[in-house]
Amino acid sequence: MLQLNLADTTHQEKASPITGKPKARTCKAKLGQFMTPATVARFMASLFPPSPLHTCRLLDAGAGMGALSCAFLHRWVTGGFGFAAVEATACEVDDHLRDHLARRLARYSRVTSRIIPGDYIHLATAHGLRNQGYTHVILNPPYKKISSQSAHRLALRRVGIETVNLYSAFVALAVAEAAPGGQIVAIIPRSFCNGPYYRPFRDFILARAAIRQMHLFASRNKPFKGDQVLQETIIIRLERGGQQGPVTVSSSTDDSFADFVTHDHPFERIVFPHTPEQLIHVPTTPEKTTIERLGAVGDSLADLGIRVSTGPVVDFRLKARLRPMPEAGAVPLIYPSHLRMTGTVWPIAGLKKPNAIMHNAETGRWLYPNGFYCAVRRFSSKEEKRRVVASVIDPAAFGHHSVLGFENHINLFHQNKHGLSEALAHGLALFLNTTAVDEQFRRFNGHTQVNATDLRLMQYPSRKALAQLGTWAMGQGTLTQDQMDAKLEALDQ
Repeated sequence: MLQLNLADTTHQEKASPITGKPKARTCKAKLGQFMTPATVARFMASLFPPSPLHTCRLLDAGAGMGALSCAFLHRWVTGGFGFAAVEATACEVDDHLRDHLARRLARYSRVTSRIIPGDYIHLATAHGLRNQGYTHVILNPPYKKISSQSAHRLALRRVGIETVNLYSAFVALAVAEAAPGGQIVAIIPRSFCNGPYYRPFRDFILARAAIRQMHLFASRNKPFKGDQVLQETIIIRLERGGQQGPVTVSSSTDDSFADFVTHDHPFERIVFPHTPEQLIHVPTTPEKTTIERLGAVGDSLADLGIRVSTGPVVDFRLKARLRPMPEAGAVPLIYPSHLRMTGTVWPIAGLKKPNAIMHNAETGRWLYPNGFYCAVRRFSSKEEKRRVVASVIDPAAFGHHSVLGFENHINLFHQNKHGLSEALAHGLALFLNTTAVDEQFRRFNGHTQVNATDLRLMQYPSRKALAQLGTWAMGQGTLTQDQMDAKLEALDQ
């Protein structure tokens, strides 16, 4: 029996939530195909638990050149499973990759293999969702957005799956096709853990499967050297129809797994009870976070009478009304580049973005009264130390102007589209800039975008406590990170 050297099986592998650019990159990008490191394939195969089954029925949907199937089969032929037989089904839409896939699977003479050509979404939805009896599923699905009226979206909708990306569609279909007790291991972007767009997908998965294990890579780029990484990836193991219990969460810096650590967590730390959004948190240590420990942090924004909204000015839609610098009839337009942790800098000469927007009947409905606000950038750079960065909007920075424009890449805390008190704005900014908030936020947000929905779902100190924080901050001048963190810790004292 030939034992495949897995170091050679992923030379041009596909379907990762990263944006690698190998040869034939145009075709790969069109199909959402990207490379899978061999070390990751072996690790994914190792996550399947021992099984008493006589026959394993394996599915690899979007199999590419077969790296994941081969990693699984390699474990079997070297004694890692006790199956007497394996029936492997691989689906692949790419004709060229299917040739390689067939040759590699043929090396396993003891395996009954079947390669199905075609689009997995259309294949799986053609006759409605059915239990296909798969006992094991291993996936590295394509990563590509699905437009709302595409053939894929309509096919999924017909079988009760509402989702916005190929990767989540593949996982949902695989769960539906797995036999009761079937084990599904997939490497996917972490974006499904939060946000309203993936809520139906989370509902679908959590209603049909138990989360058994999640593995998180601490670095976005090191596991996938040479590729442009859009967001954090996670490896997840699900059990079809399983009764939910504790979840094993493991982590490593990269795909060498040299610093691999693992902890078990009660499910209540993964998906908080009584939260309809069903955000999926990924704690990497058994210790409670500062936010979890602080009794003084427990109010929602609704409790505080505060709202958070995405900046309403979409610049390309109002392009004719934008101005590079202030002029008669124009008012300040605030972009993320105007924001600093210490406040707002406006205008900025030579800025690539406009500094102002004309105030007229067309633009007036998008503008806010000048006042104190707390603003958070919607996007951070890939490896930036902080995910949540808050700034105070101080009306004094804008002189005589009575209204302000906030561009769409800013999240704005306000009171019914009006400003906050000065102390409250400073208190919110201090709280959001603490290490504790950043760490808590990263538990359910694995990409560089900070959505207003995410901020809306967080818990905050009381309005009184925030005002006290703000009053203190206003008397300190420039604050260090240690000072902000210590002040938050002192709230319970």
